[in-house]
Formats: sequence, C-alpha cells, structure tokens
Amino acid sequence: MLEVIDKGRTSATHPAPLLFVHGAWHAAWCWDEHFLNFFADRGYRAVALSLRGHGGSSSAKPLRSLSIADYVDDVAEVASTLPVPPVVIGHSMGGFIVQKYLEDRDVPAGVLMASAPPQGYLLSGIRWLRRHPWHFTKLSVTGRSLSYVNPPDLVRERFFSARTPDAIVAACAARLQEESARSGRDGLTALPRPRRVRAPMLVLGALDDGMAVTPAEVRATARAYRTEPEFFPDIGHNMMLEPGWETVAQHIDSWLGTHSC
Repeated sequence: MLEVIDKGRTSATHPAPLLFVHGAWHAAWCWDEHFLNFFADRGYRAVALSLRGHGGSSSAKPLRSLSIADYVDDVAEVASTLPVPPVVIGHSMGGFIVQKYLEDRDVPAGVLMASAPPQGYLLSGIRWLRRHPWHFTKLSVTGRSLSYVNPPDLVRERFFSARTPDAIVAACAARLQEESARSGRDGLTALPRPRRVRAPMLVLGALDDGMAVTPAEVRATARAYRTEPEFFPDIGHNMMLEPGWETVAQHIDSWLGTHSC
C-alpha cells in the first residue's frame, strides 16, 4: 500500500506523466508543497509517491531493513499504473533510486535534483563524520539517524541555506521521519551503472548545499550521464522547498519542453 499524490492530467503538449521520488527522511509531501501544483497548472500529470515505510506508505518489512532495491520496486510499481512510461524526477537519495530504476527501463527523460552521485554515499558520509563525529558514531551503532537530522539547526545545516526563513525549516523538521539503515549501506555498495541508462538526463545542483552533495559531485554525476549540470545560487539541498523553488521548477519545465515531454 503506497501513498501516491496525483495531480493534473497529461496534455498534448506534455504527454508523459511526471513521477517524483523523494529523498531520505522525507515523503511525498515534499513535492506537494509546491511542485505538484506548479506542474499540474502547466498541463502535466504530476505524481509523487511515498516510498514504503515513509509518509502514508506501509511496509511488510521493518523500516531499518528496507533496501534501495525495495525502493526501486516501489517506483516501478507506481510507474506501472501509469498509461505510458513517466519522466522520473528524483531528489537526493531519490535521485540515486532513479538512477538505479533507469538502468533497465526506457523512459522519456530523467531529472536528478541534488542527487547522490553514481559513486555513492561515501564522501557524504565522510563529511558527516568530520562535522559530527559523535552523531555519526552513534547512528552507525544504533542504525537510527532521525535524532541527528531533525533538530532545526541540523535541518538547516543539511537541507537549507542560511537565508531560508525559520518557519520553512521548522515545518520541514516537524515532518521528517526515520530512514532505513540498510538503504544507507546500499548507498555504498549497490551503485548505479550510468552506461546502462539510455534516457536523456537533466542534472541540477544547489550552490548552497551545505553538507549533502557538493558541486564537484554534481559535476561528476553530469559527466557520468554525458551532460552538463545546472546550478542554482542561494538555494540549499531541498531545492523543491527553498524560497527559490520556482526557478528550479521553471528550468525543469523548459528542459522537458525541449525533449517533447
């Protein structure tokens, strides 16, 4: 039972649905704040799922044991309910999942927003260890990470720029939830294989991404998919929730138009 938020409808201008995949600790709500209505108003069918164990989605397995492969299966399940293959749009861990999903599936296009790179989570983990060694040690032992992510000061550090209003940071902090320890380990070993991906790819980065994904990692992702990245100044990791979200959405809309999506 996967939670799905479904808005708008396809049109002659935009025949492919958009399927949005959230990142770690989030759920479909992060797309429903702004992006789903933005794209629905422009003639798209915009669909966001909550991965199993997140938001309103149930799971037969304990959350801590859910794998990246489980999450890829969730994307495939929702995509299979759509009349035609969707454009898949992933943020952060969701971008990693999208890369894995596209290894053996043909879709009109893929969009990676502040995505974990094909090289995996190692460098991100090292940054976390260096900045918060005690937090990293405890979460490595317990497999539980939420308490080291959701205090508002840490939410700002990881997900938002210094300019983001406190109310936006606090609202996000209140909705974050525990993430699977297994998926974190998979981010070190179950790496995407970009050469198997045939879809055109749009790779986006946030220049105020304080901790999760560096510009160098965004560039490496773009190289892997034989394209050039686009960067957005004054925007933090949560590109869909920052005050500058509309600039990001407009860029995606324009790019999809050039690919007849």
